[in-house]
Amino acid sequence: MSETASPIPVTVLTGYLGSGKTTLLNRILSEDHGKRYAVIVNEFGEIGIDNDLIVESDEEIYEMNNGCVCCTVRGDLIRVVEGLMRRPGRFDAIVVETTGLADPAPVAQTFFMDDDVREKTRLDAVVALVDAKHLPLRLDDCREAEDQIAFADVVLLNKTDLVDENELIGLEQTIRAINPSARIHRTERAGVELASVLDRGAFDLQRALDNDPQFLDHDHPDHACGPGCDHDHDHHHHSHAADIHDTTVQSISLRSGPLKPDRFFPWIQKTTQIDGPNILRLKGIIAFDDDDERYVVQGIHMIVEGDHQRQWKPDEKRESRIVFVGRDLDAEKLKRTFEACQA
Repeated sequence: MSETASPIPVTVLTGYLGSGKTTLLNRILSEDHGKRYAVIVNEFGEIGIDNDLIVESDEEIYEMNNGCVCCTVRGDLIRVVEGLMRRPGRFDAIVVETTGLADPAPVAQTFFMDDDVREKTRLDAVVALVDAKHLPLRLDDCREAEDQIAFADVVLLNKTDLVDENELIGLEQTIRAINPSARIHRTERAGVELASVLDRGAFDLQRALDNDPQFLDHDHPDHACGPGCDHDHDHHHHSHAADIHDTTVQSISLRSGPLKPDRFFPWIQKTTQIDGPNILRLKGIIAFDDDDERYVVQGIHMIVEGDHQRQWKPDEKRESRIVFVGRDLDAEKLKRTFEACQA
């Protein structure tokens, strides 16, 4: 295998006990989908894999008869990923399951931080499973449930057979209020096409934007509605979500004209240093003065990374857009200081 092989996509899977993660992981490890996935779980025993499906195991790594492997994180995630990378044969994707209560941030950050891992993998998407029946209770009694949604690129609203359509619409509005840019899929028994969860390129902002140019617009229509949807997709559609669940997570969407790099970079550094603990995710596309290429930036808490991605197309409006998802953020100050970076 050449060193230049393209990086392997990594999906971080979050969700409470009972949300359907185990069902989804079991499908990956047992279905005949023709792909090779490596699944990293906290406790192999919890998944309860049928022993007939296991071809061989070496203490840490179990090989399945559908070509997938499963291993447990004992200690260091980086070590496990590096172990997988040394195995012969190529994985199509890696799925990392986080424990029910865990904050997905440190797991996602691993794939930004460690140089070896970063060279060979790329964070593809953070996927959150939520249990449609219990989500309202979860949101009321713990912040982690809200954080998981705020971090997600894709949300699986699972167990939809246990609630009615009105409740589902309310739940979708609640999810939207916490995280306006996540894709929402309604599922029963985690029965989603694996392709819509794995290798989405959702964390890859460029791909997300090319698929959906309004991706960063605060009030962009919800894809879950489907064609012919007559929802009134403006800000009012958002605001009445507050009646359903009073969320402590907010998203702040900023836009301006082209920026000066020597103003923008110190600004983003300072903002993430000061507000980092309260910033769950940030994503943006920046137009720089005297620069033909779009600059894409994204971050988790205090870690920010960005790079040039492609040339601006002649018909594109050269504007800078950035979205912060977090708690206790000073929207007015962010807007003022962001706009002060303009050329």
